[in-house]
Amino acid sequence: MSKQDLKELFKRYKSDSQIYHDLLNFRVREILIVTTLYDAYILEQEESLTEQIFGEYYSLSLTSAPRITSAASGQEAMEYIRARRFDMIILTMRIPDTSPFELSQEIKSFDNDLNVFLLLYDNNDLKQLGDKRDHIAGIDRVFVWNRDSKVFLAMIKYLEDKKNVDNDTAVGLVRVILLVENSVKYYSRYLPVLYNEILIQTRRLIEDEHREETKKILRMNARTKVLMALNFEEAVEIIEKYNEYLLCVISDVKYPMNGESNPRAGIELIKYVKDRYHDMPTVLQSSDMENEKKALEHNSFFINKNSPHLSSDLRDFIYNNLGFGDFIFRVNNRDEIERASSMKDFRKLLGKIPYESLFFHASRNHFSAWLMARGEIRIAKKIQPVKATDFKNAQELRSYLIEVFENIDNQSIKGKIIEYDETLLEKDSFILRLAEGSLGGKGRGIAFMNAILQNIDVKEKFPDVDIKIPRSAVIGTNEFDLFLEKNKLNEIVNIVTDYEAIKKNFLDGKLSKQLKEELRAYLMHVSKPVAIRSSSLFEDSVSESFSGVYQTFLLPNNESTISERLKHLEDAVKLVYASVFAPSARSYFEAISYKVEEEKMAVLIQEVVGNSYGNYYYPDFSGVAQSYNYYPIAYMKPEDGIGIVSVGLGKYVIDGEKSCRFSPKHPRLEIITPDEQLKNTQTYFYAIDMKSSDVNLSKGEDITLAKLKIGEAQKHGRLNYIASSWDSENNRIKVGIDKSGALIINFAYILKYDAFPLARILTYILNLVKISMGTPVEIEFAVDMGNDENNHSYKNIMNVKPKKPAFHILQIKPLIREIKHYNINVEEIEKDELFLFTERGMGNGRLDDICDLIYCDPDKFDKSKTVEMAEELEKLNKLMVEKKRKYILIGPGRWGSRDRWLGIPVIWAQISNAKIIIEAGLKNFHVDASLGSHFFHNITSMNIGYFNVPYNSGDNFIDWNWLNEQKEKSCSEYFVHVCFEKPLVVLMDGRKGVSVIYKSV
Repeated sequence: MSKQDLKELFKRYKSDSQIYHDLLNFRVREILIVTTLYDAYILEQEESLTEQIFGEYYSLSLTSAPRITSAASGQEAMEYIRARRFDMIILTMRIPDTSPFELSQEIKSFDNDLNVFLLLYDNNDLKQLGDKRDHIAGIDRVFVWNRDSKVFLAMIKYLEDKKNVDNDTAVGLVRVILLVENSVKYYSRYLPVLYNEILIQTRRLIEDEHREETKKILRMNARTKVLMALNFEEAVEIIEKYNEYLLCVISDVKYPMNGESNPRAGIELIKYVKDRYHDMPTVLQSSDMENEKKALEHNSFFINKNSPHLSSDLRDFIYNNLGFGDFIFRVNNRDEIERASSMKDFRKLLGKIPYESLFFHASRNHFSAWLMARGEIRIAKKIQPVKATDFKNAQELRSYLIEVFENIDNQSIKGKIIEYDETLLEKDSFILRLAEGSLGGKGRGIAFMNAILQNIDVKEKFPDVDIKIPRSAVIGTNEFDLFLEKNKLNEIVNIVTDYEAIKKNFLDGKLSKQLKEELRAYLMHVSKPVAIRSSSLFEDSVSESFSGVYQTFLLPNNESTISERLKHLEDAVKLVYASVFAPSARSYFEAISYKVEEEKMAVLIQEVVGNSYGNYYYPDFSGVAQSYNYYPIAYMKPEDGIGIVSVGLGKYVIDGEKSCRFSPKHPRLEIITPDEQLKNTQTYFYAIDMKSSDVNLSKGEDITLAKLKIGEAQKHGRLNYIASSWDSENNRIKVGIDKSGALIINFAYILKYDAFPLARILTYILNLVKISMGTPVEIEFAVDMGNDENNHSYKNIMNVKPKKPAFHILQIKPLIREIKHYNINVEEIEKDELFLFTERGMGNGRLDDICDLIYCDPDKFDKSKTVEMAEELEKLNKLMVEKKRKYILIGPGRWGSRDRWLGIPVIWAQISNAKIIIEAGLKNFHVDASLGSHFFHNITSMNIGYFNVPYNSGDNFIDWNWLNEQKEKSCSEYFVHVCFEKPLVVLMDGRKGVSVIYKSV
């Protein structure tokens, strides 16, 4: 599928959301977003942008909302701008053919009056912005998204307020709040809170005026406006101009005054306000607690900018300191039989009202008229031309009407995110939203993938395979906020550090009554095992990878009563919430300079792909595929991607254990030799233990899983297309199972003979997702080979109905953000000046500020003691954190593997201060690089250099002798810490994979 095809698909998909506008002095009616196709989808569908804006207007008796147009390149954006008028243009940092700064200048050159905003994805983008401050003249205002859907609405309201304030204060006497803040990061947090609280208060007032439409409109127009100043002079100008309408002033302390940054500018502004308007509420906000006293001296409130409760503190200040009819079913115009207040009621009543009433209304076009008035245009147009006399009897008429509703309902929800509706629980063509708020990273990705799959003819390309996502539901992030607040857990997580105690408090908490009712109804329609997956705001970040940071639970869902099943489901949701505050998660947030308070958790609930085999449940195989291969061999190219598969549940691959690796573009190419295949073949797999019904989920996410020998899958008849056998007499691999030889899980029938089109499917899906997201991507998947009569795996199963093979996409996510290319010319390097050279490195750029190196002494390495080594390294890392010293880390085998025999099984928190991490091969210890594990992606996404140096492999080397000669070192039981007087120089060429470390001299 081409990029143009995807663009057309997105336009068709989005067309139902285009809403026209009412009349106001200035209203943002047309918005142009310049970004990738994927991010345009996320803003529109997952973040429910149009729905949020329309919801606000509807609640305020308004009838229109902005139309959003997406451009996937700078060239396309300029074509739109030349053809149409836009009220607001939003640029993002990822524009395929230009930079936002160059594009903004081009836009302003065309029309200097156009409003151009820059939307940063997260705080990490602020660093890139810092290097380009001289090129920001074409940008009217910069905001940071940080996965907070309310930021977008705040941007619109900010612009509207700025344009409307003169008229609205003069005519409508509206109030004004002034925010003085020059930090993009902070005003991007403040404005959404301010607008949210203003709109809530406005809605509360309007509820009392629901019968008077004129008052509703007047009340909307009279909502408080928010203005923003970036310096002292701008603030004073606004205060003087709107003083009689000013509601309050919220000011930072340090910002420009008289053209220079002034650490007392905010204090001087508060003094200025209080001297003239003594009773006006003011807020001074600062990261320096010394300013609290100064705020109180001037009768001003104070907010600590470093407070973990920044948003709630601001909300508290605002709260405490600033006050079409029902369808009535009848027979011959007689008394009421039934009443429908909603479309949901109407659908239900169609199946039960008397035939006489049905004929009465159908013959008079009552149905179509009511539906038209409620905006159900497509249904109304479908049934309007049909006469009741066209049907033989009332039952035929009833069946027709119900069928029309169902067909149009199916089309309207196909591939979309649908609010909870019990009548739709049997359907699986949409994502069910069980609570409001963001879907989180996993939820966003799977919703986007479902939208594509439901709107393209994938069956034409792969007619013998169902390609789909598992039936999925998402609990939005609002439930997370409500759960913490209602159960007073915000206070607990800031005081309690023991994770076991935190989990107990979360398990003791109560989910909302509405969610529990929805979960109970959901379980009534789901009999398969379910996966309860974390889906945090940041889990699809292109700058930080949160893979593996939070928990996922796989539940058998086979208890005898709904109450028992519901209890385990609730516990799993609560423990996913608790995992936000796990030590490993806190360490990760600290390492990437985020606050835990900025994270919010959604929960993705999916049916687990697979089948039952006695007491166990699992898919035929699962895996991970990436569109970019960091370690290509032979004639493979990095852009060909990589696939990693294993029998059973995907935990095996995600944990970085011995799996089958292949190139989707070259599936017949064997990446490793037959001997290595025998040595590194999968010997066990994971399944859900269906006997584990009464379990304590707080013991960990593996508590419901069984670790089975690979022979169990053979007994279940699941390896016929997957396994080969070792021919020891001829030292070769025989495709298929031969009882006389050892099993080798190499998927030969699938990869070499296309028994299942795995490689072709992965190539197709990876390309589709990569184009959509505008960046290299990764997908997780699971496959059910089906049980049709041609599938030899089912020869031993009796009376089983044929089932089509199915490829299920479980998750999509971006790989790490591309960074500026750093070139290394190998021919110009003097290798005797190097301590390390590798052609298997990840990372890009130059580092010249690291003086510390910690390495595992090769002479002391014992693969049976790797757990002890991890504990020792944790202590060393803690010291480095305390000293605020980054270091280079070297050790044998894989870092972060959960298999202690493949390397040192550390978690991120144990090596969090390492800036360069190196996997070193030893003479008697050869392990493949750790591509595929969550841990690997987390550290690479943080721009940490990650090198693999195989033992005795061509030009790759580590100069161990030089390292051992260093005198400034300290030795522990397994590790050596070398402290150099001068920094080591590290160079990393991200495109070539070449990395070098120069000796310190």
